[in-house]
Amino acid sequence: MTEPTVYLNGQYVPYSRALVPVEDRAFLFADGVYEVVRCYDGRPFHLDRHFQRLRDSARGLELPLPLDEAGFDRIVAELLLRNGLREATVYLQVTRGAAPRQHHFPDDSAPTVVAIARPAESPPEDQVRRGVAVITVPDTRWGFCYLKTVGLLPNVLARQQARREGAHDAVFVRDGLVTEASASNVFCVFDGVVYTHPLANILPGVTRAVVLEILDELGLPCREEAVPLQRFRAADEVFLTGTTVEVMGVAQVDGRPVGAGQTGPVTLRVWEAFRRRCGSS
Repeated sequence: MTEPTVYLNGQYVPYSRALVPVEDRAFLFADGVYEVVRCYDGRPFHLDRHFQRLRDSARGLELPLPLDEAGFDRIVAELLLRNGLREATVYLQVTRGAAPRQHHFPDDSAPTVVAIARPAESPPEDQVRRGVAVITVPDTRWGFCYLKTVGLLPNVLARQQARREGAHDAVFVRDGLVTEASASNVFCVFDGVVYTHPLANILPGVTRAVVLEILDELGLPCREEAVPLQRFRAADEVFLTGTTVEVMGVAQVDGRPVGAGQTGPVTLRVWEAFRRRCGSS
């Protein structure tokens, strides 16, 4: 099997040679930001929105971003070409770089930029139509959830709990209100009206933004409004949105069926429209 090619600080190198210093601040302090871009048939999906979020996250950490959108685009295109990929995700991470371990920002470190492309597939249709199970967990994350940083340990622990309980994902609850899932945004439906948490300390998901556009195109009413947990558990439909999950119906929340216990009609309409958007149907 051919070794993947990775981008590291201006060079394309074999995976085994993509080495980062042991005192890189992402390793020491989770001092870095990242993006994951889905590519369909060799075309990055809304790379411009991913770059904007990367830039905003870097600004939030006062982290110099050593590439512009054109540079991001070139890296993605080159990784797809060198790895012979058409259906893929490209993960790009920017850290503050390597420096002796001190909490304050180093005076002279250079950012580390690494990117890797991997094959990807859309979730199978039968899974989407069947729906997945989720659990709810307390939102124990830090106060800057709107920044896409590599400090994801609370998300990891929540997803691991979901896995132990046989669920697909964990949905965070803050002050009694549903916020988002460990790696996706959350929508729910009541009497044909779609609800999702407003952009108030949640991740501004790229797929979330696309789905809001789709809802408007389909003439489906949507409210960006926080939903209490007890009401959420009684929703007619629930679905997740994200770069890799795309639009995924939820059939069960905390062991209880959602609606008829399978993906509902509103979710399926949104999923079908999303697949048309990315050229997959």
